[in-house]
Amino acid sequence: MDRVPRELPGARAPHWLRALPWALLVVVETAQFLTPETVQLGFVFAVLPMLASLAYGMAGTLLVSTAIMLLLALPEARAEHISSGDLLALGLIGAVSTLLAWVRGRRNAQLVTVRTVAEAAQYAVLPPLPPRVGPVRCGALYQAAVHTALVGGDLYDVQPGPYGVRAVVADVKGHGLGAVSTVAALLGAFREAVLDEPELAGVAARMDRRLVVDAARREDEELFATALLLEFPTRGGGGRGAAEGAEPLAGTGGGPGGAGAEALAGTGGGPGGAGAEAGRGAEAGGADVVGGPGGAGAGAEAGGPGGGGPRPDGGPPVEARLLSCGHPPPFVVGRAGAREVAMESGPPLGLGLTRSAAPEPLTVALEPSCVLLAYTDGVTEARDASGRFYPLGERVRPEREPVALVRAVWRDLSAYTGEIADDVALLALRVDPGE
Repeated sequence: MDRVPRELPGARAPHWLRALPWALLVVVETAQFLTPETVQLGFVFAVLPMLASLAYGMAGTLLVSTAIMLLLALPEARAEHISSGDLLALGLIGAVSTLLAWVRGRRNAQLVTVRTVAEAAQYAVLPPLPPRVGPVRCGALYQAAVHTALVGGDLYDVQPGPYGVRAVVADVKGHGLGAVSTVAALLGAFREAVLDEPELAGVAARMDRRLVVDAARREDEELFATALLLEFPTRGGGGRGAAEGAEPLAGTGGGPGGAGAEALAGTGGGPGGAGAEAGRGAEAGGADVVGGPGGAGAGAEAGGPGGGGPRPDGGPPVEARLLSCGHPPPFVVGRAGAREVAMESGPPLGLGLTRSAAPEPLTVALEPSCVLLAYTDGVTEARDASGRFYPLGERVRPEREPVALVRAVWRDLSAYTGEIADDVALLALRVDPGE
């Protein structure tokens, strides 16, 4: 699920409108047959061809008009007050209605062509996300604030590169069609930077520079964007995030002997954390571990007491690096529920401060069953009928598959808010070790 399916308003006549001309024809003719001659209903027949031209094309309108003429031409069905002049007038109305239906059909065909070209251009800016990029399984959802648009002021992308698989979720200033050019510029800068920049801070700086240049060209001093950059490094890949350890996530650390790793909200580690589990934490670069009891500061889903036993899913943790430029932090969704990653945020893109003021990327070790869920503020700022914001962390339910997760969040968000007036983007990522 990549885009929320939407049909162009008015592109297809509803079923009730297509059935209406025929139903009125039967009702009027029956009423005319049963009522006295003093009740004249013939004028209603003149409306039916026009009505048919709104619901049908040229052939359907001609069929309705011909049916009316044949019905009124029969002596048994023709009322006495309907003269030959009335039949001629009805014939002319039918011919004009058929011509109008033909013109409307051509116009609709032109609109479909224009919309197809527009959709192709929008898909070129933000193409559908594949279900897998390298070892990373992907699930994404996008809804633009403009009802008929496919791209608005939010963006996401996942790209492979020499330094691993990198992803971005961003929200530019404004929404709707006016922000599409900024979205295209940011995506272009991101796709180039992932190939050249060895660090996430360098990727953010390239995107920041792009916005600064565009703002100067447009003389727009308020052109900015918030962004969350994610990286799943290649095996054995270095980088400052892995070398310097991780920032603490929400919650308390593990039990005795934790090897430089912090934990998400959940239970602390058990005894013996300095054993095999600590070694594993050290291999993950002093990373935060999402998991259950176990050493090295594990959270709610790591291995059992002592940290040296096998993990429930049979695989080691996978490493992810995160860098926020004024963007909401992601959630880690696992079997125990969803927890927000506690991380420092730098300035938004477009202010020219990213390279000098960006924090160090946060390195997180995730269990293979966990999914990283990133989003834009159109999700958490959506309100219900009473004005309450959507509590994403409280309502998200564990889903191992990223596509299933974003679908479940979207269904719940739609039921919670009814109609959403802002751009919405969801991106869920999960790494399969060994793939």
